[in-house]
Amino acid sequence: MKDGRMSWARIMAPLSGGQGDRATIAAAVMLAEPFGAEVAGVYTPADVADVMPWMGEGFMGGVQTTALESLKEAAAAGEANARAALETTKYPKTSFIALQTPVWAGLSAESRLSDVVVFGNDPARGRGPLAEAFQQMVADEQRPVVVARTGLRIGGVAAVAWDGGKEASRAARLALPLLEKAAKVVILAAPKASSRTFDPAKLQAYYAARGVNAELNVLPDSGDAAPALLHAASAAGADILVAGAFGHPRLQEFIFGGTTRTLLNSDQPSLFLSH
Repeated sequence: MKDGRMSWARIMAPLSGGQGDRATIAAAVMLAEPFGAEVAGVYTPADVADVMPWMGEGFMGGVQTTALESLKEAAAAGEANARAALETTKYPKTSFIALQTPVWAGLSAESRLSDVVVFGNDPARGRGPLAEAFQQMVADEQRPVVVARTGLRIGGVAAVAWDGGKEASRAARLALPLLEKAAKVVILAAPKASSRTFDPAKLQAYYAARGVNAELNVLPDSGDAAPALLHAASAAGADILVAGAFGHPRLQEFIFGGTTRTLLNSDQPSLFLSH
């Protein structure tokens, strides 16, 4: 914090070795550049340990051995693809980490010392090989996550969805480095759509004390907040929407709440989420 401003130093991009890696890396670089931050490309393969149980105790027949070998080959090919994708960027400050089994433990460890974790659209929607990694980062590790979509840019318009709650407030605080770089910040609040009583001007004052001048847009809508927030973000020309992620665990799975699900399933804008 050389000039009293907050900064990010490490942006983490989980990679699958698949088609989406280049776009994820490009988004991570875009987030990292204004801060001179490191981009850590973290290859996150399917974990061999997850498929071991069905192979039987102490028994490795021909079929199992073949399955294990092809898994290892797929992991090696994926790692080579992920590494190649990272190497295509001209950005100088990158590092590459290939996770070994247990993959989830390595992913957690890497994320805990990263400022932001970047994903593309598919994992955020529960699709593709990184879907579980996305859920792990948001729900279990409670890391700030960026869902990068077409048109993401830093230094443009940032919208902040706020309802006075813990999740939304945490996201609003953690996004400060991003907001300090924005040309315009708009706070979106829909008090009539919330069961909570809160004063939107308080977040505006919090930001002002930190050198961020934010406009306030109090939405008249009641009922479901998500469509109103998305519409207001679009009307403001927001490049990114900062929001709390809601949900609860249910039988080993984390179920995202309705508002969060609507945001994850929308096409625009990019999201900065924290649970």
